[in-house]
Amino acid sequence: MSAPPPVDANGNALPQVYPIDAQTAQIIPFRLLDSVNSLRAAKGVSPLAYNAMLNAAALTHSRDMSVQNRPWHFGSDGSSPLLRVKRVGYPGMFLGEAISETYQTELETLSAWMAQADTRDVILDPSAREIGFAWFQEPSGKIWWTLITGG
Repeated sequence: MSAPPPVDANGNALPQVYPIDAQTAQIIPFRLLDSVNSLRAAKGVSPLAYNAMLNAAALTHSRDMSVQNRPWHFGSDGSSPLLRVKRVGYPGMFLGEAISETYQTELETLSAWMAQADTRDVILDPSAREIGFAWFQEPSGKIWWTLITGG
């Protein structure tokens, strides 16, 4: 019999750390992209492909959210998602961004994004052709996820 999960003073389950080691880090992008494209296919929308520039913009923002210690769409320098995409030289059109501060896996985070109309619309945008996705994990285990779409 396994021990019950740890709880806080109010009886709420404490977050479980999702340790992202080197092997897991190699798998996450493929698992996320496969899941996004399955969701898009179910809605009759074309699949997305990774774009290195969008990945770079997503990574920059994930790290910056950690520095700011808050999930929001603006950088510590006041930059918008559109400006960050321009800074990395992305030649396409910025379409949307989904962000998260969590201890959850990439698939749990994707599920949470799909449960909200605004982030679901980013993921299922029929004009999107490319995706950027990255994360930053703090020593505490907290993960800052960023997904960007472009067309």
